Amino acid sequence: MSTDRHASRRSKLVQLIRKSGVSAMLVTNPRNVTYLTGFTGEDSYLLIGPGQLLIISDSRFETQLKDECPDIAVEIRTARALMPEFLANLLPKLSLKSIGVESTSLVASVRDLLVEKLKPVEVVSQPGMTEELRMIKDPDEIAELRLAVRQAERGFDIMRSLIVPSQTEREAAHELEHGMRRFGALRAAFEPIIAVGDRAALPHYRAGLRRFDEAGFTLVDWGAVSSKGYHSDLTRVLVTSKLPPKLHHVYGVVLKAQQAGIAAIRPGARCQDVDAAARKVIDQAGFGKYFGHGLGHGIGLEIHEGPRLSPISTDELKPGMTVTVEPGIYLPGVGGVRIEDDILVTRDGHEVLSSVPKDEPITIM
Repeated sequence: MSTDRHASRRSKLVQLIRKSGVSAMLVTNPRNVTYLTGFTGEDSYLLIGPGQLLIISDSRFETQLKDECPDIAVEIRTARALMPEFLANLLPKLSLKSIGVESTSLVASVRDLLVEKLKPVEVVSQPGMTEELRMIKDPDEIAELRLAVRQAERGFDIMRSLIVPSQTEREAAHELEHGMRRFGALRAAFEPIIAVGDRAALPHYRAGLRRFDEAGFTLVDWGAVSSKGYHSDLTRVLVTSKLPPKLHHVYGVVLKAQQAGIAAIRPGARCQDVDAAARKVIDQAGFGKYFGHGLGHGIGLEIHEGPRLSPISTDELKPGMTVTVEPGIYLPGVGGVRIEDDILVTRDGHEVLSSVPKDEPITIM
C-alpha cells in the first residue's frame, strides 16, 4: 500500500516541480517510481505535478498496482499499444502546458516522439529532481541499509568458512551470494568481485576460474540487496599466506587513506574535500597514479547514486546521506588493495555501518 512516507516524498517533489516552472513531471526511472509510490514492478511511469498524480502501466501489473498503491489513479495500456504511442495519445488529454522528463532515463527516441506529438506542450529535460530527494534517507531507509549491510556481512562470513585452496573465484562468488540470500537478501547488489593475486589490480574484475591457492591474497568486493531494494557495498582483502611486503605496505597506505576520508565526513563537508583527504594520503605515499577512481558514491535503491565523493563533485554532505568510502591502489601485474565501508552522515558527524575487521588483511584457511 502506498504509505504516508511515499505521499510526503511526492509532496516534496511537487514543490520542486513548481519551482522548475513545468506543469508536471513524467518519472520514468523505475527506482524513482518505487521511491515515490511503493510500486515494485517495472515498465511503468509516474505523472506527477500540482493536481496531477497518475501511474501509467500495463495489464501485467494491474493487480499489483491495486495492492501496492491503491490510492493512486492508474492508466493501463494493452498489448495493442506500445508505451510511446500510449503516452502520445494520453498526455494531450491532460491539458498540460509543459511537461518535465527524466532525460537520464527516458530514451532519446521516446523523448523525440513526445516533443513531436505533444506540440504545443513543451517537453523540458529535468534530470536529477527525484534523485536529489533520494540522497537524504529517512529512518526506514536507513534501517533497510543497515539490514543490507548485515546480510552482506553474514554472507561473507559463510563464504570465508567454506573456502578451500582448490576453490575458484567463481565458486566462492556463488557461495557468497547464496549465503547472503540465506540471511534474507533479495539478491547480490552486483556480481561479486573476487580477484585472486594480480587480478586484484582490476577494479571491476569478474570472478573467474583462478583458484585461491594460485596466490596468497584475494580481493573481495560484494554487497546485498534487502527485500525492499536497498543496497550495501563492501570490500576486503583476504590472505591465505603472508602478504608480499610491497602489498603489505600498500595495504597500510590504503587503510590510512580510508580512515582519513571517513574522518572528514560530517554535515556541511564538501564531497571533493572528503575525496581530497583520502587522496592526499595516497599521493604523499607515492601511489597517486595508481588510484584513478573517485573515493566513493551514494548507496540506496541503486548501488551507485548521489552524492559522489570525487575530485570534481560539488555536492555537500547532509545528515541522512549514505556513502561508500573505498580508496584503492592498483599495481598492474602485482595486485591491488581496496578497502570499502558504508557510512551514514549523522547530525554531528558520521557512523560506520559496516563492521568487518580491516586493521589487517583477513587471514583465511
